[in-house]
Amino acid sequence: MVFRGRVKSKILVVDDEPEAVELVEFNLKGAGYEVSTAGDGAEALSKARRIQPNLVILDVMMPEIDGMEVCKLLRRDPATSTIPIIMLTAKASEVDRVLGLELGADDYVVKPFSPRELVLRVKKILERGKPAETAKEKFVCGDLVIDIPRHAVLWKGKEIDLTATEFKLLSTLAQRRGRVQSRDALLRDVWGYESMIDTRTVDTHMRRLREKMGPAAKYLDTIRGVGYRFIEE
Repeated sequence: MVFRGRVKSKILVVDDEPEAVELVEFNLKGAGYEVSTAGDGAEALSKARRIQPNLVILDVMMPEIDGMEVCKLLRRDPATSTIPIIMLTAKASEVDRVLGLELGADDYVVKPFSPRELVLRVKKILERGKPAETAKEKFVCGDLVIDIPRHAVLWKGKEIDLTATEFKLLSTLAQRRGRVQSRDALLRDVWGYESMIDTRTVDTHMRRLREKMGPAAKYLDTIRGVGYRFIEE
């Protein structure tokens, strides 16, 4: 899985436990990624702004500035708002998971974790930011433009900042416009999850996507008890 002939993706690993950092760093480097580390929230915010990583792996339980607050601050800052975030934490309750997703995390991995699974999730999230080679280049629906090669969404000419996961979710629905997509299908095709996990992941991301799209959210339709679809005017 080592990437040859390409620029390595940069991963920022944030955890106040040196053993956890060492384990994650070792496995990511073995998979071909460039890794930077931070031992607390303040250092994480500083490094994220400075090095502009392709993805952040973020522990939740840290002193002073915890991972939830770091996630919220990264999402509020235009310089870091679209960087994918994986929360890595011992807090396994549904409330904690949903809160992390609500604050802007792309994924949520519970400790103890499988390093192999974590690397796979990193790979899948980074792939969401790459347009599919066979995908139609551009969708235009009234004032909404979804430009897949540029990884851009515009409403009345103004760009909407989306994370890689939000863009993948929107573009997947747009490519299948008019057809209802179940939550399980979206988990498989957007997140790459083959096994059943909490489908509230989809609902949380849809809620965030709608908030960011504002008036353009009229194209996103909810089919109660089933899933979602993209509708045209």
